[in-house]
Amino acid sequence: MREELLNNPVFAMAAEQFDLVADFLDLSPSIRERCKWPKRMISVSVPVRLDNGETEIFFAHRIQHHLTRGPVKGGLRYHPDVDRGEVAALAMWMNWKCALLDLPYGGGKGGIRCQPNNMSEGELERMTRRFTMEMIPFIGPEIDVMAPDMGTNEQTMAWITDTYSTHSGHLVPSIVTGKPLTLQGSAGRTRATGHGVAFMASTSLGKLGIDTREATAIIQGFGNVGQYAASTLASYGVKVIGVSDVSGAIWNPGGIDVPKLLKYAKKEKFIKDFPGVETIDPGEMLLRECDILAPCAVGHVITGKNAGSLKCKVLAEGANGPTTPEADRIIEQRSDIFVIPDILCNAGGVTVSYFEWVQNLQRFQWTEREVITKLETKLHSAFEQVFAFAAKNKISNRMAAQALAIKTVAEAKISRGLFP
Repeated sequence: MREELLNNPVFAMAAEQFDLVADFLDLSPSIRERCKWPKRMISVSVPVRLDNGETEIFFAHRIQHHLTRGPVKGGLRYHPDVDRGEVAALAMWMNWKCALLDLPYGGGKGGIRCQPNNMSEGELERMTRRFTMEMIPFIGPEIDVMAPDMGTNEQTMAWITDTYSTHSGHLVPSIVTGKPLTLQGSAGRTRATGHGVAFMASTSLGKLGIDTREATAIIQGFGNVGQYAASTLASYGVKVIGVSDVSGAIWNPGGIDVPKLLKYAKKEKFIKDFPGVETIDPGEMLLRECDILAPCAVGHVITGKNAGSLKCKVLAEGANGPTTPEADRIIEQRSDIFVIPDILCNAGGVTVSYFEWVQNLQRFQWTEREVITKLETKLHSAFEQVFAFAAKNKISNRMAAQALAIKTVAEAKISRGLFP
């Protein structure tokens, strides 16, 4: 297992981060090993009858990093490049994220290797329901609670809810989060991650003494996270001057009209032909001067090649693993960029997922205002802890966030002991 995981570059990156923190914390070898490796690695084949009558086998993975502090929590993605090593890395990061935010969860992640855009709704439903049945022995409200990720949405979660509930003989809304409101989903869940990114970025500007109404932002990625990050920043008075998606990047130093861009993206799917802006290279956009740079799409976009050329004051990591360890070392040496590490910056999604799970267990619904207020309280508390720990120990914000998280997991394992 070690060799397989470490051969994956994403897991190798997560493992390198873990080892640095474990050295800093001086973890004992036994606790160190128990904290590093996943608890369970579940792989299943998912046979699906296609619309043309043929049967295709899809391969799926679910990684449960640790159940020491509670059930695992994490997304389910449908993507052609789903890889067990990458999923394991994402589960590890989710484990740290939950510990940092003091959520009673371990980290989980899963995915099915498929081309969701080339599948009909019926095929997606049959695949989702069969996958759920294959996972029945390994999931449950106190074992593993899934949520939407790339290629999945609230409808996917509704199918999982129905399949699991049918098997149980009664409605079990707490089996997943990110469900439709009609199935006891939570208000505020869709905007949670992007809103959290913007809230963290705004909080960082305050630490740096920068007025949000005079600040500028560049958003890399315009999916769910990027859209809500942009709209929330704009509502704070921040001028969004650059945005990119898979089609390209747009630029307007005078400010992009975010509400109009949101309507345009919803209608046209892509942003490259949005009127009244300049089209630029997405890689070049990352290097332009701004107060907030928010990578909100894929990992590994801030690398050793471009980290030295960044001209932002705040790096708000809306994506998972957008900054490589090599880039981290360059940014730390520069000391002129305030980094909000991914396990803190994009933790809004899992935090509101936790709120949804709590509401489901209580059979009680909160208003969107209550949800967002509770979210901001949680994020602000974690931010202050990270900032104070980094200053006290003279370490980077990333090292501080990961150290606080891993220390929490390690202490839980020490308290529970090793059975038998």
